[in-house]
Amino acid sequence: MKLHELKPAFGSTTAPKRLGRGIGSGLGKTSGKGHKGAKARSGGGKRPGFEGGQMPLVRRLPKRGFYNPFRTVYSCVNVSRLEAFEDGATVNLVELVKEGIISKVEDGGLKVMGNGELTKKLTVQANKFTASAKEKIEAAGGKAEVI
Repeated sequence: MKLHELKPAFGSTTAPKRLGRGIGSGLGKTSGKGHKGAKARSGGGKRPGFEGGQMPLVRRLPKRGFYNPFRTVYSCVNVSRLEAFEDGATVNLVELVKEGIISKVEDGGLKVMGNGELTKKLTVQANKFTASAKEKIEAAGGKAEVI
């Protein structure tokens, strides 16, 4: 068998419908589109959300909330994830990316959250700490440095 001899399995493909080729074909005249209306026209159909001319649901419901363009977004990490580092290590954003703990570095920098336990003595450098995270780092004998 050669490449030019390859064919799809028998019955797996069908010929396309040839529309508008005389009344005797069964798909002539209106070509299976019925009489008039949006679906009979070229480019037919209605846009998503169109409700036949009545005021659409999207426009009937009130708008809520807003997007704050001035918010600060942090790359967050929990205290439990810091267990991956060796005792006495200095942990910062660069080290966390290198270790694969953080994948996306946000503009606000690093924020350490207090979920989990820490048993190692680490020096953690971050832009922000939660109160419980700072407490746990210092209880383990480490330092929480704000940069």
